Amino acid sequence: MEIKGYWLASGILGVTASILRRVHEHGADVVVTKSIGLVPRTGHPGPICTESHGGLLNAVGLTNPGIEAFMQELDQLRAWHVPFVLSIFAQSPEEAARVAARGAEAHPLAIELNLSCPHAEISQIAHNPDLTFRYVHAVKDAVDCPVFAKITPNASDIVAVGLAAERAGADAVVAINTVRAMRIDIQQRRPVLGNRVGGLSGPPIFPIAVRAVYDLYGALSIPIIGVGGVTTWQDAVEMHLAGASAIQIGTAVLCGMDVFARVKQGVQRYLRDMGLSDVKEIVGAAQGD
Repeated sequence: MEIKGYWLASGILGVTASILRRVHEHGADVVVTKSIGLVPRTGHPGPICTESHGGLLNAVGLTNPGIEAFMQELDQLRAWHVPFVLSIFAQSPEEAARVAARGAEAHPLAIELNLSCPHAEISQIAHNPDLTFRYVHAVKDAVDCPVFAKITPNASDIVAVGLAAERAGADAVVAINTVRAMRIDIQQRRPVLGNRVGGLSGPPIFPIAVRAVYDLYGALSIPIIGVGGVTTWQDAVEMHLAGASAIQIGTAVLCGMDVFARVKQGVQRYLRDMGLSDVKEIVGAAQGD
């Protein structure tokens, strides 16, 4: 699988095959499903989402129907020839291997291993290089398709985590997941979200994502898939320059599915204006000599 293009990020409109198909038809090169676990999960009590400083703060809690029920959606995506990546999560490496093996039967382009949701029990996995290694290694042993490790900007050393994923055989690193954050209602004098703490996405985290991609690109030999606050073609170019081979777009989709087409067209204009023919020519170009 060649890692390139502009993809729908996990957790945004990724619940049913029909909505994922619509996103693909509106220009997403690849769609990434919502993170799916071994068994059904109801998630956190509401409120589960709020706006914050131009971004989105959510604590959904990994709500999902479980891999067995979700196989129907995956089979439908395959029948419609929609290119998709299956995002999964698990409470242990062994469980991750089970979910991945079952999901791989639907022939996704890749398995994206969510190691870093900041409002669920799995939040600490990608803080720990050893745990990250164990999860990635277990999933790599269980499937034949590529495996991506989605890691967190909340880790004290994101490069060490990325290197652990690479050593375990990850085919790419996805950076970044949402940033751990919260809001407080000043009238009620209590946290806004039912879970109190959630994950911040959208424009406010874009500079954090750029920094993470830049640091990872300088240390890793596997591709980086950049995600976090990309809204415009200028953002996409910046993310490529930092080192992203492919880019996922999430929160910006809520303002219109045409974001993928707009970003792709803008990046192509930029390349033409610079006398370049392929986005590969700018990936990591900001690293210097």
